[in-house]
Amino acid sequence: MADGAVDVAQPDYKIQPNEIQAFGTLKELPIALAENARAKSVGALNQILVDTMTIRDLYKKHHWQVSGVTFYQLHLLLDKHYEEQAGFVDDIAERIQSLGGLAYAMAHDVAANTKIPRPPSGREDVATQISRLLEAHEIMLREIREAAHEAAEYGDDGTNDLLVSSLIRTHEMQVWFIGEHLAATPLLAKDR
Repeated sequence: MADGAVDVAQPDYKIQPNEIQAFGTLKELPIALAENARAKSVGALNQILVDTMTIRDLYKKHHWQVSGVTFYQLHLLLDKHYEEQAGFVDDIAERIQSLGGLAYAMAHDVAANTKIPRPPSGREDVATQISRLLEAHEIMLREIREAAHEAAEYGDDGTNDLLVSSLIRTHEMQVWFIGEHLAATPLLAKDR
């Protein structure tokens, strides 16, 4: 290299951190929604986001660890529900960002803020797995319904629509599908 020449191909990887928006703050956006309404929605949505990440991962854990006579059916169903919850993660995070807030994005934030109880690392039987998922859905449905009601009260139709049209309906359907696996019905009909 000639004297005084700069190697432009060399990456400058020693960048000083430069936070451009602090977590918990809102940037101004011309979306015709009051700052206090946006702040309330961002707070509620961040709670729903961390709980969605938790239930998503709970579905994957049980998908990997399910066993028993209904293994194949549950293995597929749990993965389907995992994919649906994974889709919600992006939808919720993007709604938070569109309101001017910042979405939780790291595993340590999820673990620190989720309301869903942590499962053991080991494998549980199917009834316990399903009961754990049903409890998580109930926790989430309570908070989603409350957030949807509040969003409607302060005019945040976009958040209300996401919560009611997508999240509540899907959570209710998932509860029905997995809850039916706990019905005490025999695998074979008894002789009459």
